[in-house]
Amino acid sequence: MGKGQDLYKKAKTLIPGGTQLLSKRPEMFLPDHWPSYYSMAQGINVWDLDGNKFIDMSIMGVGACILGYADPDVDATVYKAIANGSMCTLNCPEEVELAELLCELHPWADMARYARTGGEAAAMAIRIARAATGRDTVAICGYHGWHDWYLAANLGDISTLDGHLLPGLAPAGVPRALKGTALTFNYGDKEAFKTIVDTHGSSLAAIIMEPARGHDAPLDFLKYIRSETSRVGAVFVFDEITSGFRMCCGGIHLKYGIYPDIAIFAKSMSNGYPMAAILGKRAVMESAQNSFISSTYWTERTGPAAAIATIQKYRDRKVDEHIIYIGKQLQNLWQEAADEAGLPIHVSGLPTLGHFDIKGDDPLMLRTLFTQLMLERGYLAWCQFKVSYAHKQEHIDAYKSACYEVFKIIHDAIRQGLSRGMLKGPVSHSGFKRLVD
Repeated sequence: MGKGQDLYKKAKTLIPGGTQLLSKRPEMFLPDHWPSYYSMAQGINVWDLDGNKFIDMSIMGVGACILGYADPDVDATVYKAIANGSMCTLNCPEEVELAELLCELHPWADMARYARTGGEAAAMAIRIARAATGRDTVAICGYHGWHDWYLAANLGDISTLDGHLLPGLAPAGVPRALKGTALTFNYGDKEAFKTIVDTHGSSLAAIIMEPARGHDAPLDFLKYIRSETSRVGAVFVFDEITSGFRMCCGGIHLKYGIYPDIAIFAKSMSNGYPMAAILGKRAVMESAQNSFISSTYWTERTGPAAAIATIQKYRDRKVDEHIIYIGKQLQNLWQEAADEAGLPIHVSGLPTLGHFDIKGDDPLMLRTLFTQLMLERGYLAWCQFKVSYAHKQEHIDAYKSACYEVFKIIHDAIRQGLSRGMLKGPVSHSGFKRLVD
């Protein structure tokens, strides 16, 4: 127990939920023992409040830091932007440069608007789609943030979003008048989508979905959604907040040759600096002028400056090739280490967004034990790995040794019936759960 754990106890008395982001709650990783706070982060190295150094082989700022923490080239650009004034009565020219760059990367698009978070970007895309079509209903497939338009899907049945978000998330505070405005279909399920279109086609403003979820997209499914969306006159939105810049320079939909009317980006596009973009076709995007979509801090300078620097370095260094290579190595490593230990696991995910589950009677407990044992060996490690450009071969080699050792320990503990007794704290949370003292 250290300063980070003590500070988190204090935080829970001052901050509802303890943190600003559910995905960063210590209870999601290793309750009572996760370091919780950092004093410095650089490359893939993280120092906690006690000065302990860890290697981040987990989620790298929830996937935001695709070049690595405190990338010197991006930071230098941001420092210059700060020195020249990050906010002004006038507008920063970087927002025009970034729009040109994004449209160059995505030739189907003509215009861009900005926000500073992914949730804002999704909400803006839906507002624009509704303004463009004059319709209200939205069909959703995936996780698209915390705003009312999205959580409205859980009104009347709090299990509706279980397969898209987190189980048991009640839509408290969402106006009940929004019931029926957000309809869900599962990824790859043509029949469920057809039912929505057949029943609500004339009222559909938008279909929003992640182009890929955990694996490469089935192209016939995406083509079907694209075709049906056009047929009923709805706006087709690709949510690239997670998948963007993960498998290529830009949206993953570029690899598939299937183009939306709007695409939204955040996370990886600016390497940890707050930035989000809504990119789209002129005929749709100009409808933003018919609604009120405006915010002071969408005009600050550091976000666009960071995004330009990140994208330029990404393209120049061919970052996609590196992170795909490293990500594939880690996925293979998990499977090989598990096979050698005799530990049954399931490895999944795109190479740059890898994931594994330990099979057994209590997989969540085993995942918690993995995180605990790896932390003891100096790693921030979890069941997910969001690779960055800062992850190099030597890091994979060192992690491999620790992973082989830990998987064997877990296998032996299961065989001897000792695995739960090895935990030093509670089992981690699997989803939304109200925190109690």
